[in-house]
Amino acid sequence: MTIEVSTVADDLVVLHDGANPHRFDGLEPDTTYELLGTEVRTLPRPPGELLSVVVTVNDVHFGEFECGVLEEFPGGPILRAADGADPYPEMMNRAAVAEMAALGPGAVVVKGDLTLDGAPDEYDAFLACYEPAFGDRLVHVRGNHDAYHGQSYAAGPQVRDMAGARLAVLDTVQPTSTYGRVSTEQLDWLDEVAAGSDRPVLVFGHHHPWAPGSRNRSDTYFGIHPDDSERLIDLVARQPRIVGYFAGHTHRNRVRRFAVTGDVPWVEVACVKDFPGSWAEYRVFEGGILQVHHRISSPEALAWSEQCRSLYSHAIDYVAYAMGGLGDRSFPIWPRPLSGSPA
Repeated sequence: MTIEVSTVADDLVVLHDGANPHRFDGLEPDTTYELLGTEVRTLPRPPGELLSVVVTVNDVHFGEFECGVLEEFPGGPILRAADGADPYPEMMNRAAVAEMAALGPGAVVVKGDLTLDGAPDEYDAFLACYEPAFGDRLVHVRGNHDAYHGQSYAAGPQVRDMAGARLAVLDTVQPTSTYGRVSTEQLDWLDEVAAGSDRPVLVFGHHHPWAPGSRNRSDTYFGIHPDDSERLIDLVARQPRIVGYFAGHTHRNRVRRFAVTGDVPWVEVACVKDFPGSWAEYRVFEGGILQVHHRISSPEALAWSEQCRSLYSHAIDYVAYAMGGLGDRSFPIWPRPLSGSPA
């Protein structure tokens, strides 16, 4: 089995040899190490004190019982939990909650697809898993799976202030549709939230944006509608307090950067429920923020996610798609120059 570098932070590296995790703590920042025959460089540590920690998950899919069901790839394989075993979304989310809770985060953002089909019992199962662990630190917003029948729970934008950062959560859902939108009212709200902030703003939403200039400009784009994407990207370009946008929906780890917003990362984080089984940590320092990707690493979670390497294998390389490159998973996020400040 090939050694995979799944996590890199300023002081931590985690490698996986299949279902066997190898954790190296207490490392120096911005330093190259050879670990299990693999060369890895830790992230640079932003200047100043660590002010707060935020964690995030998405596409948790309570109520799902078949993994790999996708109209575009009807050939499967379709995977299910073993007879008598807990449903895999419940097992994977319990493990993610335990790992995140161990950090004592100041906020936990769950950015959509809380359920398979938005059924009340599926939403109740999500709350039963996350609320006892996190209480009022939990911030959650709906995804397309949660509103296929016009449901309105977990709807609307939200804001949460942390030491060193403001979290702005958008509701990108069009009820009854897979595709995303961001309304004019929400864009105006985000404009005000960013303009009034005295700290960096992290924006979260379920859907990812359309890339400006893409040749395929479609009303059925899988993420946020191109018109709304352009308005959102233009807003970020003129609001230097916004330092990143963080989505789910695609079940992949990916970072894009657009010319008009410079080094601002437009991020997608892979799902909890299958391979690689992901959650992300944001370490907020006085002088910058680190995104640190984590692979859920309980024995049960790794045994399941390793099975899920085979998803869509007749059509795509799901491992490469879902895992992304190391730079798609763990990276620094730097402050942007404010108006009138030296570049």
